[in-house]
Order: sequence, then C-alpha cells, then structure tokens
Amino acid sequence: MFLSVSFSQLVVWLYSLISYLLYLLLRSSDSQSFSECSRRVKARSISGHPSGPYRDVGALGALATCLQPGVSTLDRVFESSVCRNPHLNCLGTRELLSEEDETQEDGRVFKKVILGEYRWMSYDQVYKEMRAFGSGLAALGQKPLKNIAIFCETRAEWIIVAQACFMYNFPLVTLYSTLGGPAIAHGLNEAEVSHIITSKELLETKLKNILLEVPRLRHIIVVDDKLKSGSEYPRGISVHSMAAVKRLGAHPENGTSLKRPRRPPCASDVAVIMYTSGSTGMPKGVMISHSNIISGITGMAERIPNLGEDDTYIGYLPLAHVLELSAEMVCLANGCRIGYSSLQTLADQSTKIKKGSKGDTSVLRPTLMAAVPVRLNLSLSLWDFEVECQRIKPGVDILLKVVTHTLLVRFPFLFFVCHNAFCVYPGGYRSTDRPCPRGEILVGGPNVTMGYYKNKEKNTEDFFVDKKGQRWFCTGDIGEFHGDGCLKIIDRKKDLVKLQAGEYVSLGKVEAVLKNCALVDNICAYANSEESYVIGFVVPNQKQLLALAERKCVRGLWEELCNNPIIEEEVLKVITETALTAQLERFEIPRKICLSVEPWTPETGLVTDAFKLKRKELKTHYQNDIERMYGAKQSQTTTHSRQNHRTGKKK
Repeated sequence: MFLSVSFSQLVVWLYSLISYLLYLLLRSSDSQSFSECSRRVKARSISGHPSGPYRDVGALGALATCLQPGVSTLDRVFESSVCRNPHLNCLGTRELLSEEDETQEDGRVFKKVILGEYRWMSYDQVYKEMRAFGSGLAALGQKPLKNIAIFCETRAEWIIVAQACFMYNFPLVTLYSTLGGPAIAHGLNEAEVSHIITSKELLETKLKNILLEVPRLRHIIVVDDKLKSGSEYPRGISVHSMAAVKRLGAHPENGTSLKRPRRPPCASDVAVIMYTSGSTGMPKGVMISHSNIISGITGMAERIPNLGEDDTYIGYLPLAHVLELSAEMVCLANGCRIGYSSLQTLADQSTKIKKGSKGDTSVLRPTLMAAVPVRLNLSLSLWDFEVECQRIKPGVDILLKVVTHTLLVRFPFLFFVCHNAFCVYPGGYRSTDRPCPRGEILVGGPNVTMGYYKNKEKNTEDFFVDKKGQRWFCTGDIGEFHGDGCLKIIDRKKDLVKLQAGEYVSLGKVEAVLKNCALVDNICAYANSEESYVIGFVVPNQKQLLALAERKCVRGLWEELCNNPIIEEEVLKVITETALTAQLERFEIPRKICLSVEPWTPETGLVTDAFKLKRKELKTHYQNDIERMYGAKQSQTTTHSRQNHRTGKKK
C-alpha cells in the first residue's frame, strides 16, 4: 500500500519536472516568471506612514468606479453588453439525460447522473426573459424599492431573476440554499418579504416547513418548469412557475414585454441585501448598492487581463455570496459566456457523476473560474503553484483565481491598518511593530457596503466615515504589511482567547498551522478562559487515518477507529509534531483532541456555506467532549458522548 502511494507520487513528480523543464525551454524570453512577479511592489503607503493607508500601485491616481462612462447601475451594465453582443452565448445549462440510484459497498445509496451537452441562451434571449419576468413580478404586485427574496441554488435562472430585479428596482434579498429553517424565516421576516423565488426542491424540503412563520409571504415563484401537484400551502399563499410569471409579463397578443411603468434604479439604490451564512448567531443582511457592486467588478476587471467574448466562465459557487455574484457580473459586463455547474458535477470524479461519463469542466472547458481553497480542497505547494502559473499565458489558456480570503475580492481598492502609536490589540499587535506594522485591517473605497440591514448597533461598530468623507469597514482581521506592500492576514480579533495564566491564544492561527498536517481534514481549536490549555476537535483524513491504524495494528470500523483512545493519542502526537515544527508556543498546542466521525458540511450546521467554522454551534455539538477533555465529566458521560459521535447526532 505504502509502496504504491510512493510510486504514484514519484510518477507525478517526474511528469511535473519534465514538463516544467520543457516549458522553460520553449517559453518566450520576455515572459516574466512567477518569482519575478511575486517580488514586485504590490502597494505603497499614500500617507508616508508605514502602517498605511496603502493603495495598489496600479491605482495610485483616482480609483476607477465604473466600467463605462455614464453606466452607473447594474441593469444598464447588462443592457450595454446586450447591445454589443446580442447573438453571443450568454448562459448555459447541461441537459440531464438520465439519473439513477447507485448502492455503495457500505450500503449507502448515491444518486448518479448522466449529463449531455450545454444548451445556451444568447444575450438577447436572456434580456427578453429577464424583462418579461420583471414585468410579471410587477403584475403580481411587487413594487419598486420593496424587497423581494431569492432562495435558490446557483443556476441560470438565478441570474435572470437578479437582472430582472435590478431592472425593475426590486432590492434582491439573497439567502444561502444551505440555511436552516430559523435562519430563512429570520431573513424573510426582517426584510418584510411578500414575494420569493425558489426551486422545487428547496420549496419541498425547507421553505414549505416554515411558511406559517412568515406571515407577510404571499407569492412563491418556482424556477422549475413543472410544479409538484397535490401540494397544499397555507391560505393566502399562491405558488407560480417562473414560466407562468414570464407569460404574465408578456403582451397577450404579440409576446412583447408590456410597457408597465417602472422606476429605474439610481446608483445609490440598494441592489442586494445579502444575508450572511451566520457564523455567529442569526444571519445579518448586508445592504449593497448598485454603485458598490459596479465599483467592485471594475476592480476585478482591471485584474483579469484580456477579459472578453472568447472567455467561458464556470459558475458553481453560491450566487448568494458576493464573490460568485461579482464574478458572474464582471463576465456578463464583458460579453463572456457562463456555464453552470455544482460541486457534485464539477469534475469527472465528482460525487454525482456516473463513472465513465464527463464532469462539467471536461465538457465546458472554461477559461475562467472563481475558487476558494476550502471548497476545492486545494493544497498546492509554492513550487507547484509556480509551475502552473508559468504554464498559463495571461488571459488565454485558463485563469484560476484562487481566493484565500474573500474579503480581498469584495474590497480590492484600499487597504489600511489602524495606526495609533499606542494602540495594542490582544496578542501584542502594534502599528509600530518592525519590520512589519500590524493591526486590524480597515478597508475603504467606493465598494464598501451601505452597512447591515436594520442593525444600527452593528453598523456603528463595524463602519465609520473619516474627516475626508471616506467610508471604512472594520474587518476584524489582524494583518501585517510587508515592505513590498503585500498584506498578510495573520489573525482574527474574535479568535483570540486568554488562558488562565494570562497567555493569549489565536485559535485561527492554531487551526491554520494544524491544517497542514496530513492527518487533518478540518480542525476547530477551543480554549476556555478558566482553563490552562487548548483542546481541539478534528475531522481526520480518512486515507491517512486508516494507514495510521494499520501501522499501529488497530482494527475496526471507521466509527470505532475515531473513538479509539490509541488512535486519538497517535493523532495527537502527529499534530503536536506539526505544531512544534511550525514553532507554535507550547501553550498554543492542543493538549487533548476529539476525532469526529462525520465531516463538517453546511448541512450539519457546524460550518457556514463558505465552510467557515461556526464556533458557537461546534461548542454546543461537542459540549460533552469539552467537559470530558477538561475533566468535568465522569466516564459514563464520556461513553455517552462517544456514542453520540458514532450515531452522528447533535446534542
């Protein structure tokens, strides 16, 4: 087993080395290496103070705030693109040929699909659909400047709905498709929504269960063609198909859009109220204006060379997140085509793709994609990354934009670290630190949002306007500026915990280090201020843990291995070695751990849709284990806790 793994790794390494050497021989002499690019100055302080504010060296003059002169709202951005590219492919969806249930060796049943080619709508077709749908919503009583919600998976219909709402000035409330019932009800009630767009699956599995908790809701529009017959809904709620609403918005005689009076948006109007995934408490709605989004996508466009109609973007991340929405908007503004996918169908080996058939990337062959490492489980070494970047001809072959921190995509204009020579954050961060000034990262620019919806207290805490009228957002991230203007995120304010003896521990820092351990797929560090040491909950890597068990001659089912004290102790040893190698302090290293049988997914409620840890929920879920590891429970409770892990039940 170990020989075959080593041999396969050797083959991959030799292939990469040979192909890289061939590339170096063939590449043009004037191309810049990745190393040269990495050494360039990225940003400079525009105040002369080492702690900032800093600005991108490519934007030392006035910041660009729009893609085209006079185009200041999102509906105008798309209309301009339609005028230039009416017959180009715009939105594509793969045809579903068949689906079947496949039984696994362990008895579990997975649904597998066989998909055909992508079917495309042109820019002109999308424009007509969004106009008819917006008119249909108006016919159903939706008013300008009154909130409307979308609770749907990423798909072509999502962006058609969004564009219709932008055109008719309906502020769009976005909700993650993985949110639980209470969070969905909270968002709909807070935004006082009467109309919602959703999918057939989400209506039946989630939305239907909380309808009685949303008294203002009157109209449900389902994006799927066929509605499930025989379903009953509370009195006063009407359910429509998207096709029916579009027909309602079209003239009965010639099929053209009705000349319904509409109030076009202005740049300062709210385009989206984007509800967060709720890492702490209930989700908060973030108000984002048309000008905010246009400023953001202008910054993105400047950083993607030669973006245009020859590019194909693959959309699979949640459109309810600003990263995916911004990425798709910048593509539509530049005449690109967007093919839709999902994490379950992205690659040939994805979970829903039937063995022997093609995943979406193989069929679509995209030139653009947005990605976050936690979603794709990326673990590229710097050398591997340089090899791949050397192979990429800028803007031609493929642009893989890996976003290690989505904040930097949301706000690509100005970065600023607080400077008050006497300001000290817990953990000893000072703006006077040398050689790298450190402190909380503040972000300013025309794309900084309007703030949280109906949350004055949080707005006061996280946003402020300086003497020059510049609006700033306090990110809660701790960063340090390097000499070349590179900003490195090193901590989170909320992740700092003071131990019993007074030492400050950064839980995020500990987790970032220990995720580099091959045995760890995910980890949550935890510390109680009344205790003297850190503990941890670990989602182990199945392949690595099974190999460890084999070396230690420990046998059993997966659940038995995760609950085996010998395995737990061995994993802790490996984690400790990783921590010491990374030079963590002794008090930062977890002294006890608990292995989780199940991975943490948004469906479990233990991580957000962006796979950020929900510390409050994790603490509740592992409360018995916390008490066990801190010595507050007897053996009976320990047995009960481990049994709960075997069954996967929450406490």
